[in-house]
Amino acid sequence: MPIPITARGAKLLKEELVRLKTQDRPAVVQAIAEAREKGDLSENAEYDAARESQAFIEGRIAELESKISQFQIIDPTTLGETDRIVFSATVTLEDIETGHRRRFQIVGNDESDTKLDRISVASPIARALIGKRVGDCVEVNAPGGITEYEVMDVEYI
Repeated sequence: MPIPITARGAKLLKEELVRLKTQDRPAVVQAIAEAREKGDLSENAEYDAARESQAFIEGRIAELESKISQFQIIDPTTLGETDRIVFSATVTLEDIETGHRRRFQIVGNDESDTKLDRISVASPIARALIGKRVGDCVEVNAPGGITEYEVMDVEYI
């Protein structure tokens, strides 16, 4: 099944894969070799830590390779109509009750990061917004209760 992702998100995950293969993997192999030289492996904390790190790196490499093969890079400019909210839109919302404004981009699950104002397309707020336009009001049923927002702006940057 294709995994939707922005071009930026795909680039970042591909860069992570290259780093893991070319820098992190060789470094951990070297750390294992150095720990082995210290003798008894049964009581060697450095060896155990290096092996754990190697397992994590190999697992992440396998995960990224699998995901990258399934990427579907979404370019909203090829979708035609850009006044509707679709995947990769940057949306400004205003909470109808408080007047507080929020701005975020709707991205794939693997690139979401609330600290950077990137929310997953699978989140309740993103699901409620898909297909809406500037001026539309939307109710979002989130864990904290129902919140009403007005769509103030939609951009594709």
